[in-house]
Amino acid sequence: MAGEIRDVVVLTNPTAGGGRAPRVRDEALPWLRGAGWQVRSLVGRDAEEAADLARKALADGADALVVCGGDGLVNLGLQLVAGTDVALGLLPAGGGNDLARYLGVPRSGGGAAARHLLAAHPRPIDLARLGDRYYATVLAAGFDAVVNERANRMRRPRGQARYTLATLAELRTFRPRPYVLDLDGVEVRLEASLVAVGNGPSYGGGLRICEGADLHDGLLDVVVVGPLTRADLVRTYPRLFRGSHVHHPQFERHRATRVTVTAPDIVGYADGERFGALPLTVESVPAAVQVLA
Repeated sequence: MAGEIRDVVVLTNPTAGGGRAPRVRDEALPWLRGAGWQVRSLVGRDAEEAADLARKALADGADALVVCGGDGLVNLGLQLVAGTDVALGLLPAGGGNDLARYLGVPRSGGGAAARHLLAAHPRPIDLARLGDRYYATVLAAGFDAVVNERANRMRRPRGQARYTLATLAELRTFRPRPYVLDLDGVEVRLEASLVAVGNGPSYGGGLRICEGADLHDGLLDVVVVGPLTRADLVRTYPRLFRGSHVHHPQFERHRATRVTVTAPDIVGYADGERFGALPLTVESVPAAVQVLA
């Protein structure tokens, strides 16, 4: 049993993972209930309804909120439980699952993830806060964010093909942008192709842009990849999966507790969610949430 966990709300995004999430949930629930957990299973028609349902259920008393879906649902869960005594558990069922990767939660199915939850204990991790919203992984504020913004405007095709087409479209007009970074009050001006503000190391399903970032150190990792040609950007991108881009001559890293990122014509994305146009100010919030890990 996971410490004092007894009463659990399970919130599912039925469309996550191409519809895989309900199957993951249905595999997990017998394990959780069989261990004596009192489980309330909820599904919302959209993010707003899901948040309302979960908020009401948590107000009635719960030890943990377990989210079954992708990074977007994890981000929604963070907004509901950050700063409270309610722990967040994960049943990974999306395409990214980057917080699950960091925490070592199995991504192979609901049964394995449920067994992990039952053996877990609530542990604190840091979050990044941007206004009144939190994120757990990485704020993308460079070429990757531009691609995400274009892809979200496209109605077709669906899935990864949409991001591939958006990448090709943006590469045609790609250029490094001028940035102003405020790092704990120190201003840095530079040109960059990629800029990311990491609470954790990876985003986008294992792209380790902020390799080495630690969710327990009270710091944000600010990664900058300087001016690249289009060809060099394409060559460098696969290195993000290994974290070997840290050896690129245009790579630099800064660490700070509060960061403001300013650049023209960029909308920032974190945990796969749209956070708004730059400039954006992010601060580290140590031990902001309890997770079952």
